[in-house]
Amino acid sequence: MRLSLKSCSLALLMCAAGALQAAPQHAVTLYDEAPKYPADFTHFDYVNPDAPKGGTLRLSGFGGFDSLNPYISRGTSAEQLGLIYDTLTFHSLDEPFTEYGLVAESIEKAEDGSWVRFKLRPEARFHDGAAITADDVVFTFNTLIEQGAPFYRAYYGDVDRVVADDPHSVTFHFKHSGNRELPLVLGQLPVLPKHYWEGRDFSKGSLEAPLGSGPYQIGQVRPGRSVSFERVKDYWAKDLPVQRGFYNFDRIVVDYYRDGNVTLEAFKAGQFDFNQEMAAKNWATGYSSPALSAGRIIKEEIPNNNTQGMQGFVFNMRKPYFADARVRQAIALLFDFEWSNAKLFHGAYTRTTSYFDNSELAAQGEPDADELALLEPLRDQLPASVFGPVWTPPKTDGSGTIRDQRREAYALLQEAGWQIVDDQLVNADGEPLQFEFLLVQAEFERVLLPFKRNLASLGINMELRRVDVSQYINRLRSRDFDMVVTSFGQSNSPGNEQREYWHSSSADNPGSRNLMGLKDPAIDTLVEGLIQADSRDSLVTYTHALDRALRSLHLVVPNWYTKVYRAAYWNKFGHPEQPPKYDLGLYTWWVDPAKDERLRSEQEQVVEPQASAADTAGDAAPEAE
Repeated sequence: MRLSLKSCSLALLMCAAGALQAAPQHAVTLYDEAPKYPADFTHFDYVNPDAPKGGTLRLSGFGGFDSLNPYISRGTSAEQLGLIYDTLTFHSLDEPFTEYGLVAESIEKAEDGSWVRFKLRPEARFHDGAAITADDVVFTFNTLIEQGAPFYRAYYGDVDRVVADDPHSVTFHFKHSGNRELPLVLGQLPVLPKHYWEGRDFSKGSLEAPLGSGPYQIGQVRPGRSVSFERVKDYWAKDLPVQRGFYNFDRIVVDYYRDGNVTLEAFKAGQFDFNQEMAAKNWATGYSSPALSAGRIIKEEIPNNNTQGMQGFVFNMRKPYFADARVRQAIALLFDFEWSNAKLFHGAYTRTTSYFDNSELAAQGEPDADELALLEPLRDQLPASVFGPVWTPPKTDGSGTIRDQRREAYALLQEAGWQIVDDQLVNADGEPLQFEFLLVQAEFERVLLPFKRNLASLGINMELRRVDVSQYINRLRSRDFDMVVTSFGQSNSPGNEQREYWHSSSADNPGSRNLMGLKDPAIDTLVEGLIQADSRDSLVTYTHALDRALRSLHLVVPNWYTKVYRAAYWNKFGHPEQPPKYDLGLYTWWVDPAKDERLRSEQEQVVEPQASAADTAGDAAPEAE
């Protein structure tokens, strides 16, 4: 058979298009390796697919809230709002970075990484019965970019446009090819209902319960005090493999507390059911009670295999006294972790040394040949220490005497032009080195007071300033602080979020995670290289190089981490024997009817001290310490 020139041209075009398009997949992975679960899987290994539905899970919340919109910068949104929204894909909790279709039935990627297409499930529905369509996805993306928190403009910055191909197909076109992570990042996009938000102002916080599509919908709302979530009995996705065994509670209630001590007492009094403990002191001694002794309260340590990232006291380098890395390093030397761990934390913690701790991503020793290949072109822009052994915080003997660290710190300060005059550290203009540590939780003061004394021994004055949650958030957004404590969480496959943490483009972006105001061309180069890495080996090498560079800049006073989740709960739950590798997996738990009935019977026979959630609502649990 002889083809016409037109037919041949069409055939060539179709072949060319096919060469740039991968076949639709039920799951996507970062480097196109095979996912753990095949297309015909029925449920994840870490769930009980036959878990009973029913009962109530009562949780504690942090501080308070004045909004039910978690996607904007205005106001303080309630916790757990992700329960009411479905995303295009579902992140597997036992793989480093694999996304399986949820709202999306299948995912296609261009071979050159220039676009990704999501084919939506025809059965996907919002809670009012309306179908989830490609127009809703387009609306969501554009709304988050135009009216959402500044984070989204950076996070989705490489998306050129999003197009609804038909009612059940949507394609994201990228500005550049080769971004392996972006298709997975876009898979995590929540889908908002266009028909609900038309006529409403998305940019303003509201306490009107929004329309969602997820396993729960909002029930009762007591502004700033509590919010409840009711399980959607006819949830459209309840039988999908990615949802089987999840979301077993009929009702989830979040009561808010402002004081960590009150929160713990409320838990022991039975005011809520589950507490993930962050404070080592509380874990060691705070749960002692008749309920614990009798087995009505369970304390369980569950392995945490995640990359731990960095928690630390963050310097705001926009302040002139923190602009010099020698000053920052000197201040960091005066934090005595070993004493704090022994005297305050019951030896429960490991010192954080890396921005990617507890993983293969943390830099070790001196840079190898592959790392040097990335770092050498940047030698003139990086501290010389990057090319030697990676920086780690010094260790003390835990006695509380830190003479060596004090001498080293003062030498650095003198190099930077500071000296002690009349018991004050002053610069050449006679200005004292004094700054404010902004806090939202009283529990952290016991950690900071010894640090404050060590600083005072070199004439540095650190004032502790505790504010309420809303003021704290506003001051962070406006960068109106000197030093705060925060965490830079990391996944096992770091990517686009690194721009939000360290890139110059995020330094002046209100609401970004670049709290320190870092603007460094060498760091920018390493971040972009990491995002564009084309293999796991390349990603690890770039991450090592980035870790070395960040550690050399002394951006934070490194804190600590623990390799377990500390879970305390009233003995009414069941959970799978095999927890997910990279998550606590709370929403794979369920209320065990027999345990629940026994617990109720025992509580009726025992009079426990009662703390009223209504009286203490708005109080919060402490951060890790």
